[in-house]
Amino acid sequence: MSDVLDQSEIDALLTAVDGGQVQQSREQAADTDTDTDTDTATATAAGSAQTQRVDVRIYDFKRPERVSKDQMRALEGLHEGFARNFGAALSGYLRTIIEVSVGNIEQLTYSEFIHSLPNPTCFNLLKAEQLDGQLCLEISPLILYPIIDRLLGGCNADLFIPQRPLTQIEQRLVSRITDRAMQHLSEAWSNLTPVTFSIHDFESNPQLVQIVPPNETVVVISFELKMGNRAGMMNLCIPYNVIEPVMGILAAQSWFSYRRKGTQDDHVRKLTRNVNNAPVEIRVFLAQTTIRVSELMSLRVGDLITTEKETGQEVLIQVEGKHKFLGRIGQYRGSRAIQITRRCQQVTDFSPNEVKGAAI
Repeated sequence: MSDVLDQSEIDALLTAVDGGQVQQSREQAADTDTDTDTDTATATAAGSAQTQRVDVRIYDFKRPERVSKDQMRALEGLHEGFARNFGAALSGYLRTIIEVSVGNIEQLTYSEFIHSLPNPTCFNLLKAEQLDGQLCLEISPLILYPIIDRLLGGCNADLFIPQRPLTQIEQRLVSRITDRAMQHLSEAWSNLTPVTFSIHDFESNPQLVQIVPPNETVVVISFELKMGNRAGMMNLCIPYNVIEPVMGILAAQSWFSYRRKGTQDDHVRKLTRNVNNAPVEIRVFLAQTTIRVSELMSLRVGDLITTEKETGQEVLIQVEGKHKFLGRIGQYRGSRAIQITRRCQQVTDFSPNEVKGAAI
């Protein structure tokens, strides 16, 4: 094939050069080569990224997470028990069904928590001598005023929620609710550490209360309260400096074992207290004999009834109708008394006159 161009082809080429079409084609070719190289480099980088995967996590220095996930779950489990007990106590006190459940638990800064609350609201400061610092308990007016209306005999049919601080009478009524909350909160925390919470102060404007610096990390536990068709939130704010001494106990494994142990000891203590307060009937049998009805009718003051039992023999002591002890008759500080000498076993054919034949 001949590589020589004829005159018509030469004229067409010169015309294309003058119009700039040849240079544009070269730029497009260069761009195509550049895109190809870029795609190749991108594919190579993606392949190297897959082979060398780096775990990158976003960390916000303004909101550091100082409480681990295991410790957050431990706090959530602890306050779930508080929610159940507090809901049962409110239901019995208000004579209506009150549902209390843990809605959310998260870490915030104290300023974020304060600015998320309405104004006015029911803002209580909690104090415990065993812990350093204070806690905050906020109850939403959306559920607080229906509870007050219930205490005053209302029906909550068409209740208007006023946008004002609580009056002194309303504060006294609310204190009956918060006192029960403090009792059950102390019981829930007793599985973690012995503590007794109490209301230290009350404020309607939460922005006036500064218990920790604004950028301090706090754990906020939100509870949802439901009473019929009414619902509202209750928020418990726990600063980090309060729970810092017990952070080791909040570890997952030690927490569960500690909680089971604490719960069992608490049950034993309650059962022991209830049993100790239970009254029991104790009967002592001096002797036993048989007489006729005519002899019984003719008995007078000073008459003697003879039995087959010796005077120095032990007497039988029954507790709630069960043979429990043997003892001797005596006197203590001028009063008649029975001294327990030994314990006897339960036997069916036991007669108070046959102490020697009993199982000892």
